[in-house]
Amino acid sequence: MAQFSPAENVTLEDQIKSLANEELLDFWEETQFLAKMLDQDNQEQVPFNPEYERLILQELQLRSSMKTLDP
Repeated sequence: MAQFSPAENVTLEDQIKSLANEELLDFWEETQFLAKMLDQDNQEQVPFNPEYERLILQELQLRSSMKTLDP
């Protein structure tokens, strides 16, 4: 399982880029699950930053487009 480690002075974007395809898909799935849980438990509507989701989807799109360019 992928882990976010802010102590290493590595950006989330760089960590996402370093994940293997299966790890990246697992990370995306886990974030979706956690977001749903937080949404259900959160009665106060505290906003959260979906930046991680944008970064994951951007990396998945990039990898997908690079795959189509391969012969």
